[in-house]
Amino acid sequence: MNKKDISEIKKQFTPDNCSITRICGCYVDSEKEKKTEIKDAFLSLPEEEMFKYFEIFRKTLSGTIGKNLLNMEFPLEAEAPGQPQHFLLSLRDSRLTDEELLDTFYDRVIEAYDCEDHYLILLIHAAYDIPGKASDGLEMFDASDEVYEYVLCCICPVKLSKPGLAYDDRENCFRNRIRDRIVELPEVGFLFPAFSDRSTDLHSLLYYTKKPEELHDGLVDSLLGCNPPLTANAQKETFHTLLENTLGEDCDFEVVKTIHEKLNELAEAKKDDPEPLSLDKAEFKALIAQSGAPSDCLTDFDARYDACTGADEPLMVSNVTNTRKFEVKTPDIVISVNPERADLVETRVIDGRTCLVIPVDDRVEVNGLPVRTETCRRSDA
Repeated sequence: MNKKDISEIKKQFTPDNCSITRICGCYVDSEKEKKTEIKDAFLSLPEEEMFKYFEIFRKTLSGTIGKNLLNMEFPLEAEAPGQPQHFLLSLRDSRLTDEELLDTFYDRVIEAYDCEDHYLILLIHAAYDIPGKASDGLEMFDASDEVYEYVLCCICPVKLSKPGLAYDDRENCFRNRIRDRIVELPEVGFLFPAFSDRSTDLHSLLYYTKKPEELHDGLVDSLLGCNPPLTANAQKETFHTLLENTLGEDCDFEVVKTIHEKLNELAEAKKDDPEPLSLDKAEFKALIAQSGAPSDCLTDFDARYDACTGADEPLMVSNVTNTRKFEVKTPDIVISVNPERADLVETRVIDGRTCLVIPVDDRVEVNGLPVRTETCRRSDA
């Protein structure tokens, strides 16, 4: 799913566009015991509750694709009868009315989800009548060809509110506040099946995690039957390892600066593209070659790439580099430069020492205080 696909589904989480038919849930305590369950027709809920749920659902489809939102495909074996994709499909097709399926789903989540606190498993079923689109992009609500049926699962922490004093209207005084258990925004969730190119994709799902480094592999592997992808940090480490191992002694300042500049150029060129910018093996190899690295450095690149990623898996540009910052760091100095002006920083050998050289004009501040430079002194003279 890309940005446009996700945005289209998020727009359904409003009273005017709501296509949710049913909401179910299971409250689990710290001992992994089911405390209570909910089963309701969503549109029968009080309006105040609906808005709270909409906030949770929208959050489950929020974040950066490749970091918080991960597109996952089911391996072929996961689609066999009795396997995760087949089970999720049965759950969706039941429209959450089969209590036995629901109980099995809750049990599988509780078994796979590693959490020592209380949490709420929320599950909704929705049927979105996809409007057709004219050639100018305008939606034609009377020209639908498909209904996208899906389930959205959100796993939300349930925390005790903070202790304190509260005003009692009836008694006109302040009393110790009763601590309630509050449902917080989700830590993890998923949308099944995926909504790709404005159509149902039964072979994929969209996975959400609040913390990119905590994928909750048990959920991904056991409950969903998917192979956990590389996390954002793992992709960044892979990128650095590949560069270091590929360039070796040729991993100098100018080559790395050029790579950063070219990544910035790619990001700028693709900023309006709904698809997240990524580099596959061939594109990464070409990037290094175009950045001034010697050709013999790339002799074993393909094998190194496969060894580092585990497969020919693309790396998200947003994960491997910060296109909004160019930073040069030594043990004692950190220099941050506008990424569009990384060309201002260069290396020179001065008096036998390798130095970073940054040209400055008459606008220089030290700890916020404007200071005069040698250029100013010369112009005054």
